[in-house]
Amino acid sequence: MTGLKNAKRIVFKVGTSTLTYSTGKTNIRRMAKLVSVLSDLLNQGKEIVLVTSGAIGVGVGKLGLKERPKDTPGRQAAACIGQCELMFMYDKFFSEYSHTIGQLLITKSDVENDERRNNLINAFNTMFEYGAIPIVNENDSVAVEEIVYGDNDSLSAIVAKLIGADALVILTDIDGLFDGNPQSDIDARLIPVVDEITPEIKALAGDAGTNRGTGGMITKLNAAEISTGAGIDTVIMCGTDPTDIYKLFDGHQIGTFFIGKKGDNNG
Repeated sequence: MTGLKNAKRIVFKVGTSTLTYSTGKTNIRRMAKLVSVLSDLLNQGKEIVLVTSGAIGVGVGKLGLKERPKDTPGRQAAACIGQCELMFMYDKFFSEYSHTIGQLLITKSDVENDERRNNLINAFNTMFEYGAIPIVNENDSVAVEEIVYGDNDSLSAIVAKLIGADALVILTDIDGLFDGNPQSDIDARLIPVVDEITPEIKALAGDAGTNRGTGGMITKLNAAEISTGAGIDTVIMCGTDPTDIYKLFDGHQIGTFFIGKKGDNNG
């Protein structure tokens, strides 16, 4: 993991389950700590992209709904309301450390269309030149397909590949990939390093995520497959204590490290 020490351009992905409490309300303390750590990395000269889930979850909390809407229009409306609140909070927290953020709401077609993809890359690179932090989310208000089928884990890997990132760090609510289900198997062990994502590795992932998020470990492995295939070192780690990010970049064993296939980097 010593390679991460030299990573300059890093994509971080944070999930709804990390950003919110079980009530659906924002975990302000954790969000503030995450911003503090990322701001410190920026001060070190690193370029940071934050792919954030949470718009629908924050919208649910803002609206006082008892649960996440089950219908697509309901989720779209919650996303519209929650995205405003989410960006307001990020702007407030990052401003405390004199850092500027910018919002990019992306759909699958933005990446698949050549002209729009180039526009996206140019926007990212210019924001880096300006010293700003791109904060990325799926455009849930219009991208119905993504709301129903997609996830920000894959989006974070696609963004990392798009901008030629050195590393992708996926923050979640468990410590990494285990060789069993740690919730039901006391003998389940954390897998520290994965050099290839095989069908056997994917079989360890299980399925569902939490009632506040859309993914599970399988979506994170799919993301790691995209990013490592592009030569990008990837880590899946617990985001409960964002200061563990310091340990990660100091070379300590944190989470599960997926080795980027450097020889296969196709950009």
